[in-house]
Amino acid sequence: MERHYRVGGLNSFYRSGGYDLDVGLHAVTNYSPDGPKSAPMARLLRRLRMTMSDLKLYPQKVSRIVFPDATLEFTNDFERLARQSGEVFPGQEENLRRLKDEVFRLYANNFSGAPKSARRFASSFITAPDLVEMLMCPVMFYGSAWENDMEGGQFALLFMSLYCEGFARPKDGIRPILDLLVERYKNSGGEMRLRSGVQRIEVFKGKAVGVVLDNGDTIECEAILSSAGLMETIKICPEARPLDLAPEAGRMSFVESINIIDRPADELGLDASITFFSANRKFRYRRCDLPVDVQSGVICVPGNFCYDEPPDTHMVRITNIADPKFWEEAGKAGYEKGKIEWRDKSLEVVEAIVPKFIDNVTYFDMFTPRTIRKFTGHINGAVYGSPTKLGDGRTPVENVFICGTDQGYLGVVGSMISGVEIANQRLL
Repeated sequence: MERHYRVGGLNSFYRSGGYDLDVGLHAVTNYSPDGPKSAPMARLLRRLRMTMSDLKLYPQKVSRIVFPDATLEFTNDFERLARQSGEVFPGQEENLRRLKDEVFRLYANNFSGAPKSARRFASSFITAPDLVEMLMCPVMFYGSAWENDMEGGQFALLFMSLYCEGFARPKDGIRPILDLLVERYKNSGGEMRLRSGVQRIEVFKGKAVGVVLDNGDTIECEAILSSAGLMETIKICPEARPLDLAPEAGRMSFVESINIIDRPADELGLDASITFFSANRKFRYRRCDLPVDVQSGVICVPGNFCYDEPPDTHMVRITNIADPKFWEEAGKAGYEKGKIEWRDKSLEVVEAIVPKFIDNVTYFDMFTPRTIRKFTGHINGAVYGSPTKLGDGRTPVENVFICGTDQGYLGVVGSMISGVEIANQRLL
């Protein structure tokens, strides 16, 4: 069951102004074409009976972390980041390598014994506080449901995914990957119903027996695998609330402006694939009091990957932390005015970090927490779900299981691994 008219959830696409625009996907992480069989991407492809070439991924050129007093570059070769860290923060190169070794040790042990706090975990190896802030910035933007910190195991997983394995991207965006997955699902006997939101899960004697759809249809079932999110699943099935936890809705949501430009970005001096930035030395990652926090963000240039041919459409995407309350409560006029106003305020900060491109923008659109909530059902438009994660996917309802972000995996690769692993462990 999919409530939207397209599959993909937080990693989908839509058409606006004559352009196919991605939602969510900046890059696929865990790109390790020559990695070991135990690597996340290799595990996923093996279980889906696919190859790396099926995904048609192209690696990043270079990405940056930009703070007021320092800039770090990284590629899909961890050594570049290690050397950069030592040059910018003397004495930290070996500390970063030691942190990497501990990350891989945790991964090999399924993150057993992972620290509770990512900041304390990173600081136990990295003795330069500013470097800790810089390393936390991309990792939190790409996966933290917590404010100003994250769980140590999730930090380790994302550290490995971003810095050790790296970024790649399909030239035509997320759509070819979604088409491939839908084809594989249907060829395996799966059935799919779009525009079919679930109103409630029917439970009898501690087991789910079916679902009632928004249109009133009832479908019987033997088990349910929910990627709706923990709190969203509890909303339609109160019996699924964990008895030993106090889960709450996620608070972290974002706006993203998608700016179509009239030429390749590198001709304007924008040469990085992705730039993570903070205007403050102390990285602030929390729900903001203003409609948008323009003091930090992510600048993604989808054209700056190592494609065999340049893409037809050139764009710059800018992501910032946002306050869901403002965007949900704004009237139609205020909502549209707010998108223009806050996109312009965001650009003022961005163009102090990367070369100016506003004069080359021919079209722009913006999605907000309201957009995310409308098309995914996520409370507060929370991109990374609840701070409470169910690592084994189990709920108090015997045959209702959680997969996806609230099971603990993140991103395109993580969400697919989660679905495959929970299905294998709990349903097959």
